[in-house]
Amino acid sequence: MKQFLVLFIIIIMASACRMKRTAPDQNPAMDEPDVYRQEYVRFQEASTWILGYFARSAMTTPPHSEWFDREYNRYELNSAVNKLTDISRDDISITVVMGSWCPDSRREVPRFMKILDFWSFPENRITFIGVDELKNSPLGEYPSLGIERVPTFIFFKNKIEAGRIIENPLTSLEQDMFDILTRE
Repeated sequence: MKQFLVLFIIIIMASACRMKRTAPDQNPAMDEPDVYRQEYVRFQEASTWILGYFARSAMTTPPHSEWFDREYNRYELNSAVNKLTDISRDDISITVVMGSWCPDSRREVPRFMKILDFWSFPENRITFIGVDELKNSPLGEYPSLGIERVPTFIFFKNKIEAGRIIENPLTSLEQDMFDILTRE
């Protein structure tokens, strides 16, 4: 039974944004070329990673704007986003932990930002933290967040954690946000 549990944990961890590097030619979905430039940006390379605290502008300028803009513009908000407009933003803050090397982060974070933009959520109450492939960040207080997979969206109400969306939403980003923020 113990061996089964260990095997199960290993399988679950392996399914999250991978710590192992995959050669770009073995995974065509990993990096898409920018059609306006001749070279490819390999976001798996450490030189491209966004680490530690960063501003949204780090994702909206090259080379990261390639994936950010593409997913932000492609994403269509679902009707659950309208429920967010009834929620007061006054006591809410959000921490976004992501890996710019991680395909899940490069997909979900732009979508999340589009939702926050629709909701007119104040950018000064969003904390962005970039991590490496081992989910580490060069911040002293970072380990207390308990990050195991990315992206992780942490919602705080009155500076107390209200809930998280980890890696992929259960229903949709919009609905999961609403559920977390209206939970008593």
